[in-house]
Amino acid sequence: MTGYNFDDIRPYYDSEVKQKMRLLLKDRVFDEVLMILFKNRPKVEMVKFQLRRIKSVKQLQGVFIYDLLHWLVDKTSNGLKCTGIDKLDKKKPYLFISNHRDIILDAALLNVLIFEHGMNTTEIAIGDNLLQYEWIEHTVKLNRSFVIKRNLPPRELMTASRKVSHFIRKSITEDKMSIWIAQREGRTKDGNDKTQDSLLKMLNMSNKGTISDGFNELNIVPVSISYEIEPCGLAKLKELIKKEHYGQLKTSKDDLKSMSMGMFAPKGRIRFAFGEPIETHFPPAENNEQRNKYIRDIAEMIDKQIYKNFKLWPSNYVAYDMLMQEHRFKDKYTNEEQKKFEIMVEQAMVHVDFPVTDIQERFLKLYANPVINKLKVKDI
Repeated sequence: MTGYNFDDIRPYYDSEVKQKMRLLLKDRVFDEVLMILFKNRPKVEMVKFQLRRIKSVKQLQGVFIYDLLHWLVDKTSNGLKCTGIDKLDKKKPYLFISNHRDIILDAALLNVLIFEHGMNTTEIAIGDNLLQYEWIEHTVKLNRSFVIKRNLPPRELMTASRKVSHFIRKSITEDKMSIWIAQREGRTKDGNDKTQDSLLKMLNMSNKGTISDGFNELNIVPVSISYEIEPCGLAKLKELIKKEHYGQLKTSKDDLKSMSMGMFAPKGRIRFAFGEPIETHFPPAENNEQRNKYIRDIAEMIDKQIYKNFKLWPSNYVAYDMLMQEHRFKDKYTNEEQKKFEIMVEQAMVHVDFPVTDIQERFLKLYANPVINKLKVKDI
């Protein structure tokens, strides 16, 4: 279909699993990671023995990763549930576009849920900024991740984006593989989930037909991901303040810290809501301006479903009432839940040690924005 060579961005094939696994198991840093995870040497050696026997991606995910993620959910959350998945056709490949709250868990937990529903796991879009060590690259590519290259000069970025676009379209239309991609580059830092037009423009680069034809064949399903306790909430706050007040961008160390913190910090309850496939019926675009308008319309369709299906927790309602200084949602939380959240606000004031006056407001917005967005689609 494309004439592209995807070797530099694609996940590993089954035929490569044994060789790449050998490289991974020889990696000293990966050994340290296993020690952090499993705490003692005999357990680590047993895990390595299990991994040496893996021969395919399906086996790795079905036997090892699935159990590991369930252990993590049991250890760090109050349960993972989902809605809407039963309405999807198990035999159909989809492009799942979700809001983005946690670097690793958003896609990993989505795969757990669709695996339990009898569907094949997705190929996962991951930014090359996260591939800081060889062991990370081996781990994610063994788990069906493909790489999105970032921070390139404009012309190279255009070429790389076109290649990713063709990879995604080929995966869905020819290979019948589902894909997960976040609605934006980087996680939402302020709780305001919004689909970037640039993502949809990238997807459209491989489109040979009209905008409607091109997007309809991708079978886009919006997914709302909601954690009761915002993953890396304080770290996200610090990142935003550093960027806005001090012009400092996050480093690769920040990314690694967030990956680890997101996995092991408490998450409360977790809900995934699968929306309905997006269908468009635009007349052919006559010019660039009209094309851009169609792209914006599709982004808004995705956002509308994400807002509508987003599971709000007592913390979200408390944050909204505190931010707006009113009691609009008083019936949505107890006094105890309010006190609990007020303690979280106080902790944020202590831990985010920057001389800026709006720390409380920023923290409240992180939890209140999903309520504000739901009100926009009149679903409360």
